[in-house]
Amino acid sequence: MCETTPTMRLELPMDEQAPGRARRFLREAICPVHAASVLDSAQLLVSELVTNGIRYGAPPLSVLVDCDGSAGLRVTVSDGGVRGVPRARQAGSQEESGRGLALIDYVSDAWGIEPREEGKAVWFSLAPEDEAA
Repeated sequence: MCETTPTMRLELPMDEQAPGRARRFLREAICPVHAASVLDSAQLLVSELVTNGIRYGAPPLSVLVDCDGSAGLRVTVSDGGVRGVPRARQAGSQEESGRGLALIDYVSDAWGIEPREEGKAVWFSLAPEDEAA
């Protein structure tokens, strides 16, 4: 756990403004000591997960931001959809969607899906970037 930044949660509307709200919330909630170096990547990934929650999930939609100290940042997007768990797929070159989970897999250090009694949660973690690199 982080002694600098508490875990923060935001409930989101199921509308097209939710990804922007999630990005703004992430900027406010991110730990300046342990996770500031991964803010850009985290904002990209939270946008993907919130968009997927709107398209394929159901209310309530929420974002949880947690700093795990020097291990980095963990972001969880939960929704009330019970239609099954998300699956990564191979999107065709002409398709405009279908790459979100592949992007999460490529950019994050780890990610996963947690089925819940009332919906599901998809999370990702990002380790702090080496400032000397």
